[in-house]
Amino acid sequence: MPEYLRSPQLARASECLVIAVDLQDKLLAGMSDREELIARSRLLLRGARTLEIPLLATEQYPQGLGSTTESIAELIPEPVAKKRFSSVEALDLPCAGERDDDRFRVIVFGIEAHVCILQTVFDLQSLGYEVIVPVDAVTSRNRIDRDTALQRMQSTGVTLTTVETLLFECCETAEHPNFKTISRMITGRE
Repeated sequence: MPEYLRSPQLARASECLVIAVDLQDKLLAGMSDREELIARSRLLLRGARTLEIPLLATEQYPQGLGSTTESIAELIPEPVAKKRFSSVEALDLPCAGERDDDRFRVIVFGIEAHVCILQTVFDLQSLGYEVIVPVDAVTSRNRIDRDTALQRMQSTGVTLTTVETLLFECCETAEHPNFKTISRMITGRE
């Protein structure tokens, strides 16, 4: 049987990084879908940890906007403070081709889609990264801002997906050692 060739459009856990952007209480307070956002963000973070995908996180001006909400903070490394809307400078990310590992895809989620997410995504693209945005883990105060930002990102080659799709994609097969754990997370049995 010939070797299985997987589509390059499908993400592998070994190729990815995750960036959680500005999931702070004061920012979340203005989001009408904050409970769903927190639930999907927690699922993504738990899944990424299970699949050993490195996690990074930022906080926008924490002196004024406070810290990351507790239910997210318990799942991420210490967030990096920033004032620029894009997270890239604060995280001091190298160009994709200059990394010590094979991670050239970045999963970006958090708030707000039309400001910090959008600018982070475009800066990551300028560094040569492929960017994935799980749309169920991204929001803005106004739906039109969120929807327009997602359309704009997609028009530049950003992959839009969902948390569940992405986690199963990174498992690749039901034979993955963490498939059952991921499946139980997704179905709410863990």
